[in-house]
Amino acid sequence: MNEHEKSRRDFLKLMGAIAVASQFQGILSEAVAADVVDIDSTDRVFIANEDSNTISVIDPNSNTVETTINLTSFDEDPRPPFRFVTGGVMPTHAVMIHKPLYHGCIDAHGVVPSPDGRMLATSGRGSSNIYLIDTVKKKVIGNVPNPFASLTTNSERISSGILVGREPHEPTFSRNGKELWVALRGEDKIAILDVELAIKQAGGVETKAIRRFIDTINGPAQVWFNAKGTLAFVASQKVPKLDVLKVNQGKGGYSKPQRLVTIDISQQDKAGFTPFLKTSPDGKEVWLSHKLSDAVSARSATEHFNLLDNVSLGKLARPNHLEFVENANGKVIYVSLARVDDGGPRGAASSRISIIDRSVSQGQRKVVGSFFSHGREAHGLWTNPANKLLYVSHEQDELPGTSNEGQNVASAFDVSDPFNPKFIAEIPLGSLKLPSGELRSKKSINLVYVRPGHKGQTA
Repeated sequence: MNEHEKSRRDFLKLMGAIAVASQFQGILSEAVAADVVDIDSTDRVFIANEDSNTISVIDPNSNTVETTINLTSFDEDPRPPFRFVTGGVMPTHAVMIHKPLYHGCIDAHGVVPSPDGRMLATSGRGSSNIYLIDTVKKKVIGNVPNPFASLTTNSERISSGILVGREPHEPTFSRNGKELWVALRGEDKIAILDVELAIKQAGGVETKAIRRFIDTINGPAQVWFNAKGTLAFVASQKVPKLDVLKVNQGKGGYSKPQRLVTIDISQQDKAGFTPFLKTSPDGKEVWLSHKLSDAVSARSATEHFNLLDNVSLGKLARPNHLEFVENANGKVIYVSLARVDDGGPRGAASSRISIIDRSVSQGQRKVVGSFFSHGREAHGLWTNPANKLLYVSHEQDELPGTSNEGQNVASAFDVSDPFNPKFIAEIPLGSLKLPSGELRSKKSINLVYVRPGHKGQTA
């Protein structure tokens, strides 16, 4: 048995022991109920790779890449202009996606699961569209057989997705799963799609999936809903404001949004650059990541949306995403930092994840520790349903002097003790194997942990 297999076996034993012990440690949060298994055979981690326009699919049972979902249109035709490699020369990816006959995704960025975890929505920032992905089949919804198919081409032709508008940064499903709200960072609007119609449109049916557009604050970066799905919070990357909308769910479960209030958050984010927000598992708070202000803040998720905490993360921390972990051993918030610090694992520079103790009184929350992420420019964070595993994606690749040098990696941690995360695996994302060559997975952004059929974080 090699060292990796031994550590994996020991970890699974530890998980089993914790599951038994937790029955005697009082009332746990809903996220770690006794009937939630640590790792299910259907669990998968999905990572959007912005520069390669691919989605890496990790099996947490083995912590290896099971498959890579192709959002490009390379190799759909055997002739040179369509080939990823032409005449033995591999051009840069940036050149290929600007070829006049390329019709695939440009800048795959946001990725979010549906409330039941059976589907993902992914945004193509540069191609101004949304793709839907079946998480069970690990397939893009709407792809069709390739009319040029042969041994030297791809068997499928990529769906055009759904055109939504300029710079769709992040999509988010409504709590009932009926709608998909897409923050259009380049248009100061939110596109609201009918999910059922979106599936049909992605498959080529003549229909209009977009139900409506609503105006919001400049540069909307992301929408997140309160626990009941009655309010939508909208963050911005252009102005220091937070928009709060009434969803006004009506007939059939569809919304009729109305602005409730716009909140000035300039005291927490003078730079006006808040790319990410998320509500707490108990539904009482909404936390925001202020990237250029090197801080995160928390507000009440109910009127009057009072400021609860403003937590400094240190000079040039550059926070990206945040994630909540609550289990029998603690209640924390993890924040991924883009900053790269020397002295990381095996001597390779690495980013850090900050740990904020959320169990203390409101107004007293602060950073109580950090740990190296085992990669560079940490970005996406997501936990498993039992709140005992954490996965991290990274934007940069190089890890000089290590076995994964030159590759993007995702990292897995045992967070059964949230204040003392234990490293499990550094997972190289490798490449998408196209008929004409290999497309290296690059610039990992959003990451989600999905259990199809299980009520997830967006439910």
